[in-house]
Amino acid sequence: MLFPYGTAGDAASDPGASMPLLEEEILTSWGLNAAVWTKAVRRGEILSRERVTNGAILEAIKEVAPHTLLDLGCGEGWLAHHCARQGIEVLGIDAVNELTAVAADGAPPGARFQTLSYQDIATGSLMERFDVVVANFSLLGNRSVDELFLALPKLLVPTGCVLVQTLHPMLICADHPYEDGWREGSWSGFSPSFRTPAPWYFRTLESWSRLFRRHDLEVREMREPLDPLSGQPASVIFRATTLNAT
Repeated sequence: MLFPYGTAGDAASDPGASMPLLEEEILTSWGLNAAVWTKAVRRGEILSRERVTNGAILEAIKEVAPHTLLDLGCGEGWLAHHCARQGIEVLGIDAVNELTAVAADGAPPGARFQTLSYQDIATGSLMERFDVVVANFSLLGNRSVDELFLALPKLLVPTGCVLVQTLHPMLICADHPYEDGWREGSWSGFSPSFRTPAPWYFRTLESWSRLFRRHDLEVREMREPLDPLSGQPASVIFRATTLNAT
């Protein structure tokens, strides 16, 4: 599952909606939109990704020079495919079977895919360790993300790192209060074929930092890739290691 939003949707969650329901709505939306999302990505229709954020995450991966990589929320598999072609052994996981099936179809040698939810990972369904764990616009929920982070240190080799790219909180806050909370999704700017946008959980920069610290991960670097057309940050990338990493 990948974060599609060019801008934030209207603020905030229905206060009567339960968190498990909102988390389920994310999965439902991505299942419905798997085919049109795949077409949009593979045709290069998402301009911010083509212009800035794809290159930014690939550069961050290149700099840590991993031999093995876990692509969390791999979607249709573009990042996993690219990394495998560079000689990296990649496992891509996603909770949406429609997406992992597309990713596995025609995947290059070195890339494999598995359908797992973040809850599955949190409860120990994935026993491998990796040089780098990447979440590229794929951390949309609240409780599911918190549970996932609990498991992240166990997925890293001792010298490994976590790379998280997400939309820059200051850019997508717009006129809404700068505070954590559920927001409505939007497919504004995308093809009319997209439907039922997923809700997503907004975090401030401070909240992102706390999320890492709370789960024994230390942010070693934070990057803010700039869109050359707007001059505004298109995203933020965190690089974190376990607290005892050298």
